[in-house]
Parts: sequence; C-alpha cells; structure tokens
Amino acid sequence: MERRRENQSPQVSIARILVEFLEVAITSIVFLKGIYPSDAFERRRYMNVVVHRARHPQLRDYIHSAVKGLQPFIEKGVVDRVVVMFFNNDNIPLERFVFSLTVSQSYKSNVEETDLEFSLRSFLVKLPVSESLSKVLPRDCRWEITAYFCTLPQATPSKEDLWIPTDTKQWDQPPLITPIKSLSSEPLSMQLYLEHANILKTTPRGN
Repeated sequence: MERRRENQSPQVSIARILVEFLEVAITSIVFLKGIYPSDAFERRRYMNVVVHRARHPQLRDYIHSAVKGLQPFIEKGVVDRVVVMFFNNDNIPLERFVFSLTVSQSYKSNVEETDLEFSLRSFLVKLPVSESLSKVLPRDCRWEITAYFCTLPQATPSKEDLWIPTDTKQWDQPPLITPIKSLSSEPLSMQLYLEHANILKTTPRGN
C-alpha cells in the first residue's frame, strides 16, 4: 500500500485510503451476491483479511475506474454516499449496499493511516455476515456503482470521467434499512447499510 506523502493534506490521505478500500469492498460485495461465477474472482489478502479480486479485466477496471474517479470529490467532502445497486430489467432497484461517508474538511492533523486502515478492516470482516441479511437476486439482475453528492460538482476533474446522471428508478416508499457497520471519528465517519424496498407500506387503494 502506498504510504503518506510529505505535505499531503489529511483529506488527500483519507481519500486515497478510502478509494482503495472501496474498490476492495465493492468487489467483495459483487462476489458475495453471486452475480458472476466464483472462478471469476481470486482470493487475496488485504488489511490482513481474505478478500476477492476480479479476474476479468473489464470488471476489475470498471470498479477501479469508478471509485478512482470519486477521489477528488471525496477529498473535497462532497460525496455523501457510494452505493452498489442491484436492479432488475425494468431498472427498478432490488437491493442497495450503501456506504454513507463524511470526510472532515476542518481536520488539520496528520492522519494515522494504520489506525484508519484498522477501522476500515472491520467493515471487510463484517461484509460476509451481510450475505445472510441480503436477498437472493434473480439471475438476470444487473448492477452498478452510483454516487450521491452533497452538492453538484462544478467541473469534471478528468476527460475520462465515468460519472454520469443515473436513470435508475427510485422506490415509492422509504426503504427498509439494515445497518451492517459504522465508524465515527474526527477525520472520517462512515456507515455501511443495506436498503430494500419497503413492500409492507405498499397497500392497494380502494375504489
């Protein structure tokens, strides 16, 4: 792992570590959901935890490019949520894994990267447990990485930016939320939770 550079701001350090973590965590989520055959992934160690890495270059590059493209926005504290969304052919979400994050813009001290990595490691340990909390998805489901911003970015940081407005439909009712793991600290606060459609609140209307 790349270490902290001299004169690097705390926000840059946090964003760099967080982007690397998100790439691993998102790959782990896709593996757990069984969207692809298990042999499409290979086992590896990250933060002393056994995780999975995509073998297929296009899958690996999509995840890497998507989260890497968020790095300048995470540094500025404008990314509110990073979501791994699974949806059907009608573009209606079936399930969402949500990373809700806040990077402190007022934090000026040096980032203790070892401590931050240890905290993020606990999310990777919790992810396999979430498999029992999530739904079995249909074979023809699709998925994407979606980001929600606190404010709209003023400019695109790269000509190769992958982030475009999504046309995914939203649920009619507030979703059911299942917490998985949370981190609360001065430089970084983050929650990981599951969202499902709240079908219990959907009742037929009378004539």
